[in-house]
Amino acid sequence: MSGTSSKQTNGGIHEVNMTPLIDVSLVLVVMLLLLTPLAFESSIAVRRAVESAKASEKKLQEERIELTVVSEDSVLVNRAMVSRRELSGVLRPMLDGRTDRRVVLACADQVEHGIFVDVLDRVKLSGAGEIAVLGR
Repeated sequence: MSGTSSKQTNGGIHEVNMTPLIDVSLVLVVMLLLLTPLAFESSIAVRRAVESAKASEKKLQEERIELTVVSEDSVLVNRAMVSRRELSGVLRPMLDGRTDRRVVLACADQVEHGIFVDVLDRVKLSGAGEIAVLGR
């Protein structure tokens, strides 16, 4: 048996081969090092997006003007009751100071179509840029 190594005895190889264990451990360490910053970065971005979405939602609610046609003679303008005849006089100053001239318009069920169209025309003539009509 001149070609055999001195480590091998008649009973076989008695040493543990550490190469596969070291290879797997190093691969796991490299993956952990590469993926940990990505995990933290994505969670921070989600939190920032949620906070900015809440802030923009609050800003949009403050910027828009909400109108609700309650009856033939009365309209709610941002929760303040105004007569339909005075609507243009109330809306013009509100819209003149804004860069975004968004108006959201809703109507009660008992109001006739002609009254709603009249309020819609008054809102447009007052200077509204965008008019969103809420419906069911």
